[in-house]
Amino acid sequence: MAGRLFIFGLGFSGLEIAKLARSRGWQVGGTCTQPEKAGELRAAGFEAVVFDGTTDMPAETLRAASHVLCTIAPGPSGDPVLRHCVDLLGTARWLGYLSTTGVYGDHGGNWVDETTPTAPVQPRSVARLATEHAWQAFGARTGATVDIFRLPGIYGPGRSPIDQVRAGTAKRIDKPGQVFSRIHVADAAQAVMAAMAHAGPGAIYNVADDLPASSAEVMSFACELLGVPAPPLLPWDQVAPSMSAMARSFYMENRRVRNERLKRDLGIVLLYPTYREGLRAIAGSD
Repeated sequence: MAGRLFIFGLGFSGLEIAKLARSRGWQVGGTCTQPEKAGELRAAGFEAVVFDGTTDMPAETLRAASHVLCTIAPGPSGDPVLRHCVDLLGTARWLGYLSTTGVYGDHGGNWVDETTPTAPVQPRSVARLATEHAWQAFGARTGATVDIFRLPGIYGPGRSPIDQVRAGTAKRIDKPGQVFSRIHVADAAQAVMAAMAHAGPGAIYNVADDLPASSAEVMSFACELLGVPAPPLLPWDQVAPSMSAMARSFYMENRRVRNERLKRDLGIVLLYPTYREGLRAIAGSD
């Protein structure tokens, strides 16, 4: 049954979820950080509120929300929603939080699932795990169902290897044995919607596709789809020193993410089971 969904963070993933929810009859509102973006969202039919994570929000924006989703990354002081808006969330029946598969840490390319002990190393992943626990604790106090979504790299139209090739910024980095999991933003959105409709007590879900692969392999396929030569392979040892600390950190962990719980418990059939289907759709959308 549709209700009112409020999304903290109408960014790349949040807006995709908002669009899907509205198409299914939900009333949808959410936040962004810039007044100009808020105006664009309102023009598109969404109730948009400016929230930069440092100030309180008007109470009326959340009073009617039956479902609340947070996509905002935690800051130095933790989750900004729980810090500034906790008193406004008590009537929500369902709470969702978009986290990261980085909470598993490095597994040397081996598979992880939701039963794998968490062992985050990167500071941002440590903060994400702490925020997962904070949302779960808040749900336990209020009686709301809490679902945690652990996502790897998210791609989709406008943010994909296809777009990098077209922009002339594509690179292929060769780090033998390194693989990444990923998920198309449309599949991330349908996972959230399925969890909202699920009658379970709340759970953690890995939201990843079926085929972990190296970034070089994925970029080669993007070039093939567009009929252009793939850029040369760049040895990791040569390019790592010139990479940003953030970019380099992604290559310091190596794991494959299982998604069986997502399929079994929520009945998800991925729209884009691998990067191949996803990139074909993006390449053919113009």
